[in-house]
Amino acid sequence: MTWSLSHVSANPAFHPKWLLYANDDAVIYLEWPSIFDMLIQMDISNPLRVLTIDGGGMRGIYSAAFLHELSSLFAKKRGCKALDVGKGFDLIVGTSTGAIVGCALAAGEPLSKVVKLYRENGPKIFPERVPSSTVRVLKQMPRRGSINRRGAEALKAALTAVLGAKTFKEVETSRGIALAIPAVEMSQQRSWVFKTGHWGGTRDDDTKLVDACMATSAAPIFRSLAAVDAGGELGGYRVFADGGLWANNPVLVGLLDAIKMDRTRPIEIYALGSYPKPDGERIAKDDLDRGYIDWQFGAKAASLSIAAQEFAFDNMASMFVRPAASFLLPSRIIAGSSRRRLALALLTFDHDFLSVPIGRQRRLRF
Repeated sequence: MTWSLSHVSANPAFHPKWLLYANDDAVIYLEWPSIFDMLIQMDISNPLRVLTIDGGGMRGIYSAAFLHELSSLFAKKRGCKALDVGKGFDLIVGTSTGAIVGCALAAGEPLSKVVKLYRENGPKIFPERVPSSTVRVLKQMPRRGSINRRGAEALKAALTAVLGAKTFKEVETSRGIALAIPAVEMSQQRSWVFKTGHWGGTRDDDTKLVDACMATSAAPIFRSLAAVDAGGELGGYRVFADGGLWANNPVLVGLLDAIKMDRTRPIEIYALGSYPKPDGERIAKDDLDRGYIDWQFGAKAASLSIAAQEFAFDNMASMFVRPAASFLLPSRIIAGSSRRRLALALLTFDHDFLSVPIGRQRRLRF
């Protein structure tokens, strides 16, 4: 089926109208103004560029190193000393370890500092992993709280060395970059997004980037929860858990924020994965009755939930590149990333293909 759009002159006393055709048969009759008003007025030469970075614990070093090497490569080609990757985007969205990389980019800090953060402080941030053996899990249980506390202290010190006391407002004012960091607010167990004032609000203006990074990376069992001072005259604080519990792949957060920011510009989303190992397992029929020990007291269930969410968000985001979506959103939509490989992927509506710079390249038509 082929689609075409035709303008129909109308009585000056009424709004102009549009007809949408399918195989030369008029099927939809729309009043103006409509979504097509936004489509016609879009400035395709000035896209709103978004970078989203997945969570993934220590695998954040892959994301940071990839962006660092990519920027170094282009800097050499252009004959300059270094490129400011953060300034290449209007909006940066990062979850958990992706927030650490994202905040550094937004603040203008060299990615080499972030790579160094992981290399030098990784063992301190994760002093002891959750064991795979049930016996070892039981032995570690009494000490898990103190292990997490040591890791949180090491992470905060490492983050402060890179990001200092910079706040969301300072980043927005000095750099002109919008920033969004997903987390979970524990008092109501609701999704939460720390963000600059690109929607017009001021709630998180005084929140430090370090505190937001601590909040979004506070993975239950693996890390301590994070308390962030509310600020203002009333004071108080909020407690947060890892944003990866609902948006480890933050591509939809980036898309929705971008649409809210500016409906007159096409959107390009560059989504960066963290190269996790392949998910999934083949389960025998006689292994269906799993209990506490089989699920490692909830640790494996959390990993399963995150993997399923990443896959779902990828698929939901990719739906917007189908032709039908062109009549739903005023954008040149969208980008996607791969959970199975480290890939900076770009999917745009009017280019109708997926480009994967590294790893196996594939071309998808819609």
